[in-house]
Amino acid sequence: MKISKVMKRLLVFLKNNALAVAMLLGVVGFPVFRHLGALLPWLIFFMLFFTFCKINPLDLRLHRWHWILLAVQLVLSVGVFYALRPLNLVLAQGIMLCFIMPAATAGPIITGKLGGSIQSLTSFTMLSNIATAIVVPLFFPVVNPTSDMSFWWASWTILRKVTPLLLGPFFAAWLLRLLYDEVKKRKGSDERFHLSKSWAQVPFYLWAVSLVILMAQITYSLIYDEYDAWVAVTQAIGALLACALQFYLGKHIGEHFPSAPHGEDYTDDRIEINENDEQTEALQSFTLNPYIYQTRISAGQALGQKNTTLGIWMANTYLNPIAALGAAAYIIWQNAFNAWQLYRASKGRKC
Repeated sequence: MKISKVMKRLLVFLKNNALAVAMLLGVVGFPVFRHLGALLPWLIFFMLFFTFCKINPLDLRLHRWHWILLAVQLVLSVGVFYALRPLNLVLAQGIMLCFIMPAATAGPIITGKLGGSIQSLTSFTMLSNIATAIVVPLFFPVVNPTSDMSFWWASWTILRKVTPLLLGPFFAAWLLRLLYDEVKKRKGSDERFHLSKSWAQVPFYLWAVSLVILMAQITYSLIYDEYDAWVAVTQAIGALLACALQFYLGKHIGEHFPSAPHGEDYTDDRIEINENDEQTEALQSFTLNPYIYQTRISAGQALGQKNTTLGIWMANTYLNPIAALGAAAYIIWQNAFNAWQLYRASKGRKC
């Protein structure tokens, strides 16, 4: 009996602190886990597939706060670069990356766990990645004058890297939904596709496994690669400030656009309190207006959770490779903050 209670408490602890445990495991076990990088694209594909199975693609739409967040992201990117360039060009490039990186393709996973709108964040993720593919080729020649990339080649390269991981699982999930509904319709049933609660948990744990591998790769790089200590420390501090600022601004902006029909930003993303899923459970545990809270979480994750893998690639391809330290540090800060948010959500506290 005592053993079963201990196991139950251990499982609850791991569930509530999965990201923190994953980060620690990646740091401690980096000699082993860093070799599993080839699994990352597959892990991302399947965790997005299961996430997109939770939503109906017909519910996706752009809202006013999407465009506001995109404008904030681009203005901060340009402003930070020109503010820091007189101090150090590499530092300016690294912190600029922390702002210009698009929304993370895995963002909807954490958003759903916290009670945000998966539909809204999926829409913004697509908008953000497309905007990045357009803006980066225009702006990076200014950031790094020695770069000889062409606009069309750079745009195509970025879209080619992002599109399969973003749209592949999206269309796969949509096809599964259509086939399932069609089969049920032919059998005379009104049942529609719905991902069971047990399967709905899969994306989160796939993301935890991905985080183990990412942390292992970062740890290995920090130990064995040679960096200027001052540049590394300043980029880490800058990435922390950029992460905190973007999560704060995203949440603050989101609070002004509640998702309720009577809200300022009218949408059809109404919160169904009879749904048996983690998103509804998270919303029901807060005293804050759930319609405000939903967009607060969605906007915070949209602006704060970044596609750091793409950011590191952009630095290594178009900028000074040392600028990738900013994006690498951002991985640590954003996941530490997400771990803290999930812990607070498990206690029914405001995130």
